[in-house]
Amino acid sequence: MFSLKHKTALVTGGASGIGAAIAETFVQAGATVWIADRNEEDGRAHARRIGGKFISLDVASETDCVQAAQTVGALDILANIAGIGHVGTLLNTTSADLDRLYAVNVRGIFNGCKAFAPAMLERKAGSVINMASIGGIVAVRERLAYTTTKFAVVGLTKALALDHSHTGVRFNCVCPGRVETPFVLARLKEYPDPEVAYRDMASTQLNGRMIRPEEIAAAVLYLAADESAMVTGSSLIIDGGWSAGK
Repeated sequence: MFSLKHKTALVTGGASGIGAAIAETFVQAGATVWIADRNEEDGRAHARRIGGKFISLDVASETDCVQAAQTVGALDILANIAGIGHVGTLLNTTSADLDRLYAVNVRGIFNGCKAFAPAMLERKAGSVINMASIGGIVAVRERLAYTTTKFAVVGLTKALALDHSHTGVRFNCVCPGRVETPFVLARLKEYPDPEVAYRDMASTQLNGRMIRPEEIAAAVLYLAADESAMVTGSSLIIDGGWSAGK
């Protein structure tokens, strides 16, 4: 396993799903880890479970992010994982839907970088990992707002890398396919036949299964570690082959 000993990391959206898996993986790798989430109950519980710390944070709030940076102090690793989704085409997506996703998925990452990255840039060291999606590489049906925001995350990450990586601070993003998060598993239970629904959702990936959160966490650990020193401005695709034929 890559080592994060003597490093401090903050994971937004760390109370559940992919963010929770990343926070746990970082702790296992030796980092001091802050879980930042709006869900205080689950966030504190997960922090206690893995031996991390918790801070309440709404990434869509610039004020929240600035205050969190003042509380936490300098970071070695910033994982901007918090995100939300929406199902809909142009016909059933409202401007409010788009604004809601943009506020979390794009501005939330901007706010996190704006608050925490300056200290990294001053120290000339650090790794920032942003949560994009396979929906930021290829369009996904009935995910107009989601796809729009995730393409923006990929562009934002590349722009950050181009502008700042000469300082020693690296900016990358990960682009997962469908992941077995608690949210997805709960949604499957709403279908008449959850097993059929699972197979249908997983069929976009060539091996016929969804990705486990810890598999995404392993990739994020690599991007956080010193061994990826020459990786910046990248969009690491973890999609089970979804985009191979696109």
